[in-house]
Amino acid sequence: MDHLGDLNLFLRVLDLGSISAAARSLDLSVAVASQRLKRLERGLGVRLLHRTTRQLRPTPEGLALAEQGRPLVEELDVLTSSLRSTAKSVAGTLRVTIPASFGRQYISPLLPQFMARHPRLRLHIDLSDQMRDLVGEGLDLAIRIGTLKDSELVATRLASNRRVLCASPEYLRRHGVPKKPEDLAKHECLLMAVGRDSSDVWSLRGRDGQSVDVRVQSRLKSNLGEVIRDAALGGLGISLHSTWHVCEDLRAGRLKLVLPDYSLPESAIYAVMPQRRMVLPRVRAFVDFLTQQLGVTPPWERYLAAKPSKK
Repeated sequence: MDHLGDLNLFLRVLDLGSISAAARSLDLSVAVASQRLKRLERGLGVRLLHRTTRQLRPTPEGLALAEQGRPLVEELDVLTSSLRSTAKSVAGTLRVTIPASFGRQYISPLLPQFMARHPRLRLHIDLSDQMRDLVGEGLDLAIRIGTLKDSELVATRLASNRRVLCASPEYLRRHGVPKKPEDLAKHECLLMAVGRDSSDVWSLRGRDGQSVDVRVQSRLKSNLGEVIRDAALGGLGISLHSTWHVCEDLRAGRLKLVLPDYSLPESAIYAVMPQRRMVLPRVRAFVDFLTQQLGVTPPWERYLAAKPSKK
């Protein structure tokens, strides 16, 4: 950047005809401008200007530098102007990673509205249940569901993530309805597994505030929530699901709540971003938009609470 700054000064000297005029245009003293021109000549190993008491003219090397260097300075001016504009407006490319099912069900339908608000914005949406490295993969933002681990990332809570136990009516007819948490140990349960880790202990809290931990057994584990949901719908066992994932199944009666008087540990949906001194306007705009759309009571909870329409 020093070299480009010195090159810009040299071009100003040629355009304005004197070091003093160039110095004034860049808010420099004549002494500083002269030192920077000498530094540029030393760095290149050539003389760029012939100086006399009456005139200042470029050497052949100076002319060559001006001819080839001017496009570089002009391109840098265009780039810096563009970056300053981007820093103040919602523009550029926003790269976001979102869990696949949640992104498809709840974020994808909102994208046309968001992009209509910001016509200078480009979106790159990664739908994946893998935990992406935001910094390493050049991502601006991640939507993550669950309990966040301590990290150097910055998180904004978007919505609650209520979780429930559920099973198909057929499974409950064949195997009976659990009456208390301890009954779960006698049932087939369907488990989410991330990598080699899967939690086979479910913690439930009763209305009296007492917690009960139950170790469950499972013939089926998966890292994809859709597999667990399909297995529950197929009558293979009791599953633990976020309400956003199964709200339509619950409303339609394809799944039934199990132990509805007990709650599972608190969870939430977050927007997570790398730690930066300044949050880019495009990132802030997307986070604010999602916060507004999801609201205090998320749409899936409003759907569950609404009375069924009469046919």
